[in-house]
Amino acid sequence: MTKWVYAFGDGSAEGQADMRNLLGGKGANLAEMSNLGLPVPPGFTISTEVCTYYYAHERQYPADLAGQVEAALARVGAITGKAFGDSANPLLVSVRSGARASMPGMMDTVLNLGLNDVTVAALTKNSGDARFAWDSYRRFIQMYSGVVLDMEHHLFEDALEEYKDRKAYTLDTDMTADDWRHIVGEYKAIVERELGRAFPQDPNEQLWGAIGAVFGSWMNARAIKYRELHGIPASWGTAVNVQSMVFGNLGETSATGVAFTRNPSTGEKELYGEFLINAQGEDVVAGIRTPQDITEKARKAAGSDRPSLETAMPEAYKEFIRICGLLENHYRDVQDVEFTIERGKLWMLQTRNGKRTAKAALRIAVELAAEGLITQEEAIGRIDPAALDQLLHPTIDPNAERKVLASGLPASPGAAAGEIVFDSDEAEAAKAEGRKVILVRVETSPEDIHGMHAAEGILTTRGGMTSHAAVVARGMGKPCVSGAGTLRVDYAKQTMTAGGVTLNKGDLVTIDGSTGQVLLGRVKMLEPELSGEFATLMGWADKVRRMKVRTNAETPLDARTARTFGAEGIGLCRTEHMFFDGERIVAVREMILADDEAGRRAALAKLLPMQRADFVELFTIMQGLPVTIRLLDPPLHEFLPHSDEEIAEVAAAMGASAEKLKRRAAELHEFNPMLGFRGCRLAVAYPEIAEMQARAIFEAAVEAARKTGEAVIPEVMVPLVMTKPELDLVKGRIDAMAAAVMKETGATIEYQVGTMIELPRAALRAGEIAESAEFFSFGTNDLTQTTLGISRDDAASFLGPYTAKGIIPADPFVTLDQEGVGELVKLAAERGRKTRAGIKLGICGEHGGDPASIRFCEGAGLDYVSCSPYRVPIARLAAAQAAIGSKGSGTA
Repeated sequence: MTKWVYAFGDGSAEGQADMRNLLGGKGANLAEMSNLGLPVPPGFTISTEVCTYYYAHERQYPADLAGQVEAALARVGAITGKAFGDSANPLLVSVRSGARASMPGMMDTVLNLGLNDVTVAALTKNSGDARFAWDSYRRFIQMYSGVVLDMEHHLFEDALEEYKDRKAYTLDTDMTADDWRHIVGEYKAIVERELGRAFPQDPNEQLWGAIGAVFGSWMNARAIKYRELHGIPASWGTAVNVQSMVFGNLGETSATGVAFTRNPSTGEKELYGEFLINAQGEDVVAGIRTPQDITEKARKAAGSDRPSLETAMPEAYKEFIRICGLLENHYRDVQDVEFTIERGKLWMLQTRNGKRTAKAALRIAVELAAEGLITQEEAIGRIDPAALDQLLHPTIDPNAERKVLASGLPASPGAAAGEIVFDSDEAEAAKAEGRKVILVRVETSPEDIHGMHAAEGILTTRGGMTSHAAVVARGMGKPCVSGAGTLRVDYAKQTMTAGGVTLNKGDLVTIDGSTGQVLLGRVKMLEPELSGEFATLMGWADKVRRMKVRTNAETPLDARTARTFGAEGIGLCRTEHMFFDGERIVAVREMILADDEAGRRAALAKLLPMQRADFVELFTIMQGLPVTIRLLDPPLHEFLPHSDEEIAEVAAAMGASAEKLKRRAAELHEFNPMLGFRGCRLAVAYPEIAEMQARAIFEAAVEAARKTGEAVIPEVMVPLVMTKPELDLVKGRIDAMAAAVMKETGATIEYQVGTMIELPRAALRAGEIAESAEFFSFGTNDLTQTTLGISRDDAASFLGPYTAKGIIPADPFVTLDQEGVGELVKLAAERGRKTRAGIKLGICGEHGGDPASIRFCEGAGLDYVSCSPYRVPIARLAAAQAAIGSKGSGTA
């Protein structure tokens, strides 16, 4: 016979803490507290396997479940000296859901189940308090009707408020026993009127109705959406906890409350919580009465004149403090507990690991390790790397009012407020005047870099999590909301419209890059602050991680920011981002318009000193750390104007023919530029471009080494290689430039030439390519596009349904597709190493800052990951957790 029901209470239990998959988190912890001998009201847990069975058998229960529930109820009755449904001494129970992961949106609690027109009289007699009994009965009808019978909550609230108005009562506490008896009659009449049937009087019918509601709630819309957002499989199911009632509303010696064993906002080692005298659990969170502080210290700090638990019930308080300490030591983590005091006797109703802010999580982990409760490796495993974003960027004050205008994708974390501008030049001008702006575009392009740099944040109506706007914003550490499809931008009218609201240029908006929300007006924010615990934990993480963490950076600001955050070099310097500044873009356009090689070389000669100065600065900032510089990658048409108006303006500024500019732009136009004339194909057709960039790199290496006294070993990366002959051709030009610079300067330059693996063919032929390449950097943004046949800029429109329907586990541009793209990465790494044993392997796509992808990189044996500057701490922590996980210890 399958065991479906597990009993707990009276100092023992049939379950324990490590059975959360079977008993759910709540059930497993109730069992554990019972085994610890703590005062837990007796009860039983119906396992998650019943939920799985229920949905696999057209919402039918196992045949032997009813018998097991009946036996468990009898055990609870024996412990309490009561009987379920008994007219003289009835056992009343609470029914709660409890999945293995805490899940908002699941069925709310039902208290006082077992009350009816007969047992309410017994409760009156046994408690000696008629008001308490009838109040408990009306609460039960209200809860059961809302949760199980799916009736509107306001029907009951309205009836109660109308009655209080008639009686000129202000508070529920003004109600007498007779008043509550009257309300019970009204409530039952509402049920009969709305549902056409009487409120159930049979306690067994009540119980099975509540059990069915718990299992039903596992598949409600709220629960499904929550699971979708947090990657919780539907197959996990929920458990049901049925527990003997204890009452916090039995007069002035009874109370109920909730507490954390440490402050969940700051992490401070102090009891944090509140309670109410003469109340049931729902009253504490309902906001009808003002809760009281548990400790005297907290009461004084709050300036409250209402007594603390410490003074009101000193014996119960002492026992509560003892139990909180015992639970924290036992679970070795902060506990979130619920308790009830019934006529002076303390009962523990729940314990679970407490949710906390990132700031608190850091302090708690470091202090628990210092106290010897957990190891340093366990402390590292306690922090969610993604939560560090809270510490690195401004965030919206959780207490601030949010007027949501539209929602898009949370493309780059943090929050920003400013005036709306629709043009990058205007953003730059506003910044110069000291005005803060949000750059709003349908989508951004490399031409918008200066405006993005000037803006506080970026908002686009098109594009996904790895669109141009998202990638660049993350690199700059600026908030970004992308793909806000309900927004309509009209560049001509300079307006932005959503939900019937039209905003003009200059109007104030706030964007929340952590949630994807666009908010009206300027919303209050909290500034980031890095604590000493941050540095401590990062130091521990750096000791255990194997992989290096580099950054993607091409500006001095990005490079310095990344160094501050602990980057160990640059894994990707995108040289094209350096070409969009004023003078440079003119020289680039001259080069593109040139009719022959001589003309191109003349234009490139103007760029050489600018590129060299860029690289000198980066090498100097990095002080001998590795710097990987990617040669020019994007198609040339990206550097040219597109509209007739822009073409005329640029032509006039350059002193060139508008017709020639227009003709050249048309010649360079491509139907699919991502697979077009870009990457090493530019260097094959125009080797002079690669020569100029290589010369700039090597001259800068010599100059920076002389300035800093640190040897500079540049890594020159050739993009979009698909064959060894391509790489050989470009490498030949790079080597020639290195030889020329060494001859001219008399210096010896140590350098490496490698390639980005971003095409499936390159991954398959990696063994051959490694004969020439001294390192591989996996460009997983493009490798994902070319492997899956998905354009990352257009994927937002259909990836949502794909993840929702379980076709793919996650957006492959956010978390690496380990089965497909990951297989190619492993294959290329294996074949590359077979040819060249010590070949350096890294990843420089957006996946380099994603914790799940970093775990994959650890498993694949890559040497480093490279990510945007503000994701460096996240990558350092994730790499440490991956290293701990790979050796099978700790909690990662």
